[in-house]
Amino acid sequence: MQKIGFIGLGTMGTPMALNILRGGFELVVYNRNALKCAPLVDKGALLAASPMEVAERCEITLAIVSDPEAALEVALGPAGALKGLSPGKGYIDLSTVDAVTSRRIEAAAAEAGARFLEAPVSGSKKPAEEGNLIILAAGDKGLYDEALPLFGILGKSSHYLGAVGQGAMMKLAVNMVMGSMTVALAEGLSLAKGAGLDPSALLAVLDEGVVSNPLFRLKGPAMLRGEFPTAFPLKHMQKDMRLALEAGDAAGSALTVATAANEKFLEALSDGNGEEDMSAVYKVFK
Repeated sequence: MQKIGFIGLGTMGTPMALNILRGGFELVVYNRNALKCAPLVDKGALLAASPMEVAERCEITLAIVSDPEAALEVALGPAGALKGLSPGKGYIDLSTVDAVTSRRIEAAAAEAGARFLEAPVSGSKKPAEEGNLIILAAGDKGLYDEALPLFGILGKSSHYLGAVGQGAMMKLAVNMVMGSMTVALAEGLSLAKGAGLDPSALLAVLDEGVVSNPLFRLKGPAMLRGEFPTAFPLKHMQKDMRLALEAGDAAGSALTVATAANEKFLEALSDGNGEEDMSAVYKVFK
């Protein structure tokens, strides 16, 4: 059984790493805050002192961190994972970043003779716990094939999308749509309430029609209850909206709906709701 490394034990990383451990793999873990490693170490994971040490000790290293800056630091920093890679080893970045960031990491991995795969995951905390994520991979096809048993533990499906950058772009497009839909739902509930309708009745009608979807069923009732337990932090959704808009600018695409939705996330962020779930964008409509 291969020794697998895992870097980044946040909201998503911890349940993902636990699932890999339960899958029978020997696991080496690292997190900037070492206290977050304790639940994994208690279950048999080995603790590393740096991303570099993780990569030195493992055949394949996975990482999932919050943003492009963190992804670059973990991969390319003074004690970054790529300094621990040797020819033939694999590095898989599960983080949601822009294509430029992924290509920078790919180039550095190639200099070390290592293989690189970007594999951002679509899903939030509960799918991560249940192993029901959707993996959007691009890069070294051999590493993708080798990682399929891991992806089978982490997700319900995986997609190979070609050259590095394609996985990042797919993930940003997915999250841009999800963010825009979340704002549209919040705005619709606000309209219903302001017009004297029962907003829960709007949810029932939406669920019976062509726009019925799991996102509305999950987030709508929580919005009406005013409860926003964090499955996907609002600050991360705003980051993904920003990256998608930047990608749109680079591609010459006019993303007018996403631009308007992003303004609402920025407003909610400035109101101090960044650590709450993305559905807390509803607060700006109340």
